[in-house]
Amino acid sequence: MSLIERSIREKIILVGVEFPLSSRGEVEDSLDELALLVDTAGADVVGKMIQRREHPDPATYIGRGKLLDLLDASEDLDVDTVVFDAELTPAQQWNLEKVLKRSAIDRSAVILDIFAQNARSREGKIQVELAQLRYRLPRLRGKGITLSQQAGGIGTRGPGETRLEVDRRRLQLRISRLEKELHRLNGTRHNQRRLRHRSNQYMVTLVGYTNSGKSTLLNKLTGAGTLVEDRLFSTLDPRTRRLELPGGRTVLLSDTVGFVRKLPHQLVEAFSSTLEIATEADLLVHVVDGASGDSGARIAVARKVLAEIGAGDIPELMVINKVDLDPVRVRSVAGLYENSVSVSARTGEGLAGLVEKIYAGSS
Repeated sequence: MSLIERSIREKIILVGVEFPLSSRGEVEDSLDELALLVDTAGADVVGKMIQRREHPDPATYIGRGKLLDLLDASEDLDVDTVVFDAELTPAQQWNLEKVLKRSAIDRSAVILDIFAQNARSREGKIQVELAQLRYRLPRLRGKGITLSQQAGGIGTRGPGETRLEVDRRRLQLRISRLEKELHRLNGTRHNQRRLRHRSNQYMVTLVGYTNSGKSTLLNKLTGAGTLVEDRLFSTLDPRTRRLELPGGRTVLLSDTVGFVRKLPHQLVEAFSSTLEIATEADLLVHVVDGASGDSGARIAVARKVLAEIGAGDIPELMVINKVDLDPVRVRSVAGLYENSVSVSARTGEGLAGLVEKIYAGSS
């Protein structure tokens, strides 16, 4: 059953800002990705607005004049929510909603909402709730000191659905309890990994941008049966399976949550225990959507996150996926990286060469 309510879809307008160090193309690409995120969250984008500024306005992010233009556009399009392609401060969000008279949220809230819908394991649900509560704690102002935003919709799912009146003390108490439970679950996961290391098994971890094909690749190589959807963040909980190599040798192959531009720091922090599986790997298999026009930027984003979690120095094998969709582009991208292979996780093309490279690295 779908975790997204699609019978009634909110109407959304997106707002991006072009600053001196960014280009219009970069802003447009980021807005296009934000539109995909909004669609994944279960809403429809009905308009986009881009502004050029020297720096963010401290009060409203876009300035009073542009805010009035945004108000007119929101009323004309009868939108439910305005989504900013940046992280708003609590004061900016409060000021925007006062003028717009509708919800104003940021990219982080959309991503948190998607994670809330897709978390399935107990650990995953705790991690997402922790991230949401840490995000909402400084934003209690103006919400009637309540955990939930009563209107519902994007940015309000998850723990807020209890609609319980809470103050900061009770919210912090909830965070503390979740942290303790997560610590207990992390201890169990750590013990499992320690047993794997004692067995001297070679650890391979799939990493990469969201929707690059990691879960499909895991399924194709190991028959893992992991959920596969053409959606962003369809898989949050890591899966580890045995992969048989030539000669009968086996290695452990794990999947991880995908990365994305401007990944909220609350999620990186909350999912640190899940992402540890990448830091403990002997080899990172970096899966790339080679058919995408901005594969280079996506590789840079993934490598930045890997560096942040302490996995930047682990040997990396580049797997340029989706050769079945655009063979010329995919092989061109693969040619840019010394240790790479072009494959199709969907059809199986090139997977024999990938397994050979993993075998060579593990020998």
